[in-house]
Amino acid sequence: MHRLLSALGRGFKTYVGWKRVGIVASVLIIGFAITSLVRTLKGVDHNVILTALTEKTPGQIGLAALCVVGAFCTLTFYDFFALRTIGKLHVPYRIAALSSFTSYVIGHNLGATVFTGGAIRFRIYSDYGLSAIDVAKICFISGLTFWLGNLFVLGIGMIWHPAAASAMDLLPDSVNRLIGVACLAGIAAYFLWVAMGKRRRELGQNGWKVVLPSARLTLVQVLIGVVDLGFCALAMYLLMPSEPYIDYVSLAVVFILATLLGFASHAPGSLGVFDAAMLVALPMFPREDIIATLLIYRVLYFLLPFGVAISIMGIRELWLSVVKPWQEKRAGNGSCHPVTAAAPVRQIAQRRPSNQA
Repeated sequence: MHRLLSALGRGFKTYVGWKRVGIVASVLIIGFAITSLVRTLKGVDHNVILTALTEKTPGQIGLAALCVVGAFCTLTFYDFFALRTIGKLHVPYRIAALSSFTSYVIGHNLGATVFTGGAIRFRIYSDYGLSAIDVAKICFISGLTFWLGNLFVLGIGMIWHPAAASAMDLLPDSVNRLIGVACLAGIAAYFLWVAMGKRRRELGQNGWKVVLPSARLTLVQVLIGVVDLGFCALAMYLLMPSEPYIDYVSLAVVFILATLLGFASHAPGSLGVFDAAMLVALPMFPREDIIATLLIYRVLYFLLPFGVAISIMGIRELWLSVVKPWQEKRAGNGSCHPVTAAAPVRQIAQRRPSNQA
């Protein structure tokens, strides 16, 4: 039996592989989402959508925008926590915040976040002496923070309001409650595992090895993910129509499931997948009202931050590639002894690579 399983495992890796499975799953999710979205949008009145947009008050939009700002402020601690976890203490918070914000926003909007976000992180952290392996560790720890927070809130929500999940996954309430219990049990088991000592927390081998946070720091990790997710769900909740009434926890469950489907699809900005999931899971609301809510949320959470992130990276690259070399060249030309004047600069750069912006 053991040999059979080993042979099947080798065959799977050789002829199928997890990468192909992931691609097929993404295509299926996107295809299902597009089909559902097209079917749901049939008969939608565009004039009603415009009316629903105008009915959103400046107070609603302003509070939702503040929640989005709070979510992105919390997001900056993903990388900061990961850097402290892998021992890169010389990287300041401002650089961690820059990397976390730009890599997430640009990566999520363009799709294939693992590659696009990882490339942006490497571009920023390489100036501080971090290698590609270090960046991979940061991505791993940040992803773990995201999943721990999501599973914790999802577990509580599915136990408390299983019907909210049933509207999307079409499973009985009892099954969804069991899924919620399984989520919390998995997190509890993870806590027990990391509490057993440092050697148990070591993952990887040879050149790639990461030590997971202790049980105490894992609590902080879960808290970061929960606060981030809480702000995002609250932004959506504030934009929802007042009638019919839906409580925050029920919406949060639907929001998390839609978000996870969007991430699994790897579609740029989860476009179509997230929207279809929200429309399917909230049939009690007029479709035009939900579409208006989703449009405003996309502007606040996707489009505006994407413009800010692109601008920040563009200005940074312009400064590093054009302005800074021009200033150094001008300073060198103005020195009476360019050779001796440049030596201290090189020595400082060698001693403190982290001073680069």
